[in-house]
Amino acid sequence: MHIHILGICGTFMGGIALIARELGHQVSGSDANVYPPMSTQLEAAGITLMEDYEAGHLQPAPDMVVVGNAMSRGNPAVEYMLDQGLRYISGPQWLAEQVLAERWVLGVAGTHGKTTTGSMLAWILEDAGLTPGFLIGGVPQNFGISARAGDSPFFVVEADEYDTAFFDKRSKFVHYHPRTLVMNNLEFDHADIFEDLEAIQRQFHHLVRTVPGNGLIVSPLNDGNLHEVLDMGCWTPVEHFDPDFEATWHAANAAPDGSAFDVICDGEAVGRLEWALSGRHNMANALAALAAARHAGVPPAVGVAALCRFENVRRRMELRGEVDGIRVYDDFAHHPTAIATTLAGLRAQVGDGRIHAVLEPRSNTMRMGVMAGRLAEALREADTVHVYVPPGLSWDARSVLASLGPRLQVAEQTGDIVDWLAAMSRPGDTVLVMSNGGFQAIHERILDALKTRGRHEPEDAASSHQQPEGRICRKTPWIRP
Repeated sequence: MHIHILGICGTFMGGIALIARELGHQVSGSDANVYPPMSTQLEAAGITLMEDYEAGHLQPAPDMVVVGNAMSRGNPAVEYMLDQGLRYISGPQWLAEQVLAERWVLGVAGTHGKTTTGSMLAWILEDAGLTPGFLIGGVPQNFGISARAGDSPFFVVEADEYDTAFFDKRSKFVHYHPRTLVMNNLEFDHADIFEDLEAIQRQFHHLVRTVPGNGLIVSPLNDGNLHEVLDMGCWTPVEHFDPDFEATWHAANAAPDGSAFDVICDGEAVGRLEWALSGRHNMANALAALAAARHAGVPPAVGVAALCRFENVRRRMELRGEVDGIRVYDDFAHHPTAIATTLAGLRAQVGDGRIHAVLEPRSNTMRMGVMAGRLAEALREADTVHVYVPPGLSWDARSVLASLGPRLQVAEQTGDIVDWLAAMSRPGDTVLVMSNGGFQAIHERILDALKTRGRHEPEDAASSHQQPEGRICRKTPWIRP
């Protein structure tokens, strides 16, 4: 069967493409934004990519068009598909019908941490010899791909609450019918499709309704928003996790940065997890993944040993390079909570080292300014903050983030950010780039600029910078308040 995918380079739709190709289908696809790592995955799999959305991409007619949720009425390919009466289906429905039917589905939902927790869970099952299928909204480095069909009953899916398609406004995850469900956390997001938090909670409760009585729901101990969801009605056993407080799954004897901790299950220590990740949020992700894996038959000690070999996900605190002792990281954080937890984990790692935060407000929610008022507080752990203002941003970054004072740089050209970092960074600094898009390849441009900055000495330039009045100098000329 020839399947053509509209919006093929999105993380979810790209995963659909890889699985369809693995199942023997001829796969092609269209997208307006083609960039790695998804584009390279698809090309390596022999999948034909077409730029933009032209009617000609659907000629000759494919057997099925799989429509991504970024597509809308008025799109030339969508209009041609409808006018010609081509067969079409949403990505989640295709996945449910063609892949998930009669399988043990382990779904990972939540506002934050879905990709990382799903990757951890898939790796635990893989390391235990269960060879799961999976579809993750990123590229787990233990696998090198974001999706595969797998050859066992188990399938791990990132269960996203975003809507399914222009013709199906339910959340994607209602299609999946998980037997094991992880709900990491819940807060307001996706303001472009949800009116308020209660609207999202209703969708999460629709998901809870699909979990069988012999299944398992894994949920945080202290998330009031999720407790309210479960209070709407729950027919499935629930296990709670918390990195700090006693729960079915919790942590003890943790290193300050979260890089090592004992895992406690049902009151007993089951192993010590030592890994390259950091932060309380990743400790929570690990506990959730271990709980879900135990439900699938993996003993907790085996799961802990697997996570000691976990290599994280691309674009989740991924080290893109180091030049002259200056490290450049890439992270997918694009919500104030994720930004704050990412920076907190990094601060625990680097101590007094300078952190230069680079942010692109790219998500629909962020561009609308719904959470702009929380950004300054979320960025407080950074020593300098560089905000790119994309065209069409609905809020004034300079005024909204004015409380950051002289630490703030607002730029309408990414080149200005690159130039500043090349001139002012010095050995021991960390550059953290946060965006849920390609960000004009700014990571590589920063690294290239650091390599070619000539004989300019960043320490000299930095030391000549005027100290903000009223601040106590740490070991560096830029200080946190």
